[in-house]
Amino acid sequence: MRARWAMVVVSLVALTAAARAQQRGAISDAQYMALALSAAPQAVARGAAVVRMEKNGTWRTLRPGHNGFTCMIMGTDKMCNDANAMEFFRALMDGKTPPAKVGISYMLAGDVGASNTDPQATHKTATNHWIVTGPHVMIVGPPSKALGYTRALDPDPNLPYMMWAGTPYEHAMVPVGPPKR
Repeated sequence: MRARWAMVVVSLVALTAAARAQQRGAISDAQYMALALSAAPQAVARGAAVVRMEKNGTWRTLRPGHNGFTCMIMGTDKMCNDANAMEFFRALMDGKTPPAKVGISYMLAGDVGASNTDPQATHKTATNHWIVTGPHVMIVGPPSKALGYTRALDPDPNLPYMMWAGTPYEHAMVPVGPPKR
């Protein structure tokens, strides 16, 4: 039991140091990997690939994976996606139609917020319905739309809701913990 707590404390110290380094802009690949993997459950993180975006927009593989999941940091958000969710988010980044496949994305570190109406928004405005969601799972693809979750512009981030409702990038947000305050 003590060994487990020691490991938890060491992990928290490493993640805190990595977060501080990232804020300064100087984050090592090892720190980046620890932060990216914090998005997923341990069982998924163990076998997930880790990729890092280079300054020229290409992805560099820091660690190959063997379970079909890829973890990364997008801006300040940490996420771990299955192959279908990776295709979904690539389509979003490229402004293309997303694939008609169900996908899963873990964001167990939560997020710092996003517009609930504009998939391309990068900051809060008076009209873009900014929402901060704590640790959550995203379900992407057409089947997510059949879940019946609220499509409200300003939903309760403690309950499941549809993000970007009415756009090609609509997907389900399923909170698993409270938002950070």
